[in-house]
Amino acid sequence: MGTQSEKAATFRALHNGPGAFVLPNPWDVGTAKMLAHLGFKALATTSAGHAFSLGRADNTLGRDVTLAHAREIVEATDVPVSADLGNCFGDDAATLAETIRLAASTGLAGASIEDATGRADDPVYELELAVDRVRAAADAAHALPFPFTLTARAENFLVGRPDLFDTIQRLQAYQDAGADVLYAPGLTARDEIASVVRALDRPVNVLVGLKGFALTLADLSALGVRRVSTGSALSRAALGAFLRAARELGEYGTFGFNHEAAQSSEIAGMLRQ
Repeated sequence: MGTQSEKAATFRALHNGPGAFVLPNPWDVGTAKMLAHLGFKALATTSAGHAFSLGRADNTLGRDVTLAHAREIVEATDVPVSADLGNCFGDDAATLAETIRLAASTGLAGASIEDATGRADDPVYELELAVDRVRAAADAAHALPFPFTLTARAENFLVGRPDLFDTIQRLQAYQDAGADVLYAPGLTARDEIASVVRALDRPVNVLVGLKGFALTLADLSALGVRRVSTGSALSRAALGAFLRAARELGEYGTFGFNHEAAQSSEIAGMLRQ
């Protein structure tokens, strides 16, 4: 197993291409081990997937629980791990900086900060405050003794504000504030993604697994995207299969779901690695 510094350097280098790399999001130790076994070079946590596994809704888990989960994912494999930290559990610079330092202490190679407030009446931080928040997180990340990769997220498209101009303006400001990777989850159209990539000088992450998303990894690489993450999509795919199987049992009394179930021997083999 490499040191945290070595894994952080490996993670940073993955963003240099060629093409885009896939950063899948496990939601527990078992799925982290299986994804590493399948050859993925890095992993990222998913706040929604983790919350679902605990019987909770997204954005309802506190910092201590989130960071304890991040440590479990880090310790599950030898590959670099980045964490979904939501809005970093606070509004003020001191809290954000402390969150980044605590995140680094779990062994992470990187983490994300988003500009969603969590408040339905005012879902996104005002731009000046949002930039200050990214700057505080970036300063804390870059003060660490290894290349901790900070991803800044513009949440407009996920909170019902599909304003591409404002999204690009925000990402450019977050870039200037020190973010290492830029990310606008919710973009699905080729031209929108291309516009974001052209407007920035840092690696861009794109979220796949959304309804209506039809682009392939090759398509995204051709657009200049450097990283592709799955968010909660793998978790929701697994839960979708579970719900279909449970409904088949309850509504029809049949057992066809067995035909698509993974074999115990295959899963056990991956987890023994």
